[in-house]
Amino acid sequence: MAIEIERKFLLGSDAWRGHAVSVRSLRQGYVAAAPDRSVRVRIIGPHAWLTLKFGPAGPAREEFEYPILLADAEAILAHAADTIDKDRHIVPWQGLVFEIDVFHGRLEGLVLAELETETNGPVGTLPDWIGREVTDDERYYNAVLARDGLPDERA
Repeated sequence: MAIEIERKFLLGSDAWRGHAVSVRSLRQGYVAAAPDRSVRVRIIGPHAWLTLKFGPAGPAREEFEYPILLADAEAILAHAADTIDKDRHIVPWQGLVFEIDVFHGRLEGLVLAELETETNGPVGTLPDWIGREVTDDERYYNAVLARDGLPDERA
């Protein structure tokens, strides 16, 4: 069993852009999603994966990821009800590596930073460009974003 420990943040500014070392486009779709689980297909360039995630909202969830044929991924995505397109920027910062997702389409304008960690504890001082943490806010899970669109910040 693989446990993914991931924290999510809104961005406080665009200052991260000067630190990005790479970017790649992702397309992903959800075959099934519930509050405590999701089945996702993701395509990055010529590669594709099937991912299963289990667990309630929060930083630690079970994750199982398997490479699949690109043609299979494209066929599955054709049946996915909810999809996301985004550019993922890799931003190293003081021994940490942030994955910053810039969303497109109906999620245009949303930018999230994800940080995978080894433990569920504090990570130290975060960069100034990191904004509010939304790790425990289900509205910012990709499966929920794909289904519901941009979160209403008044909620």
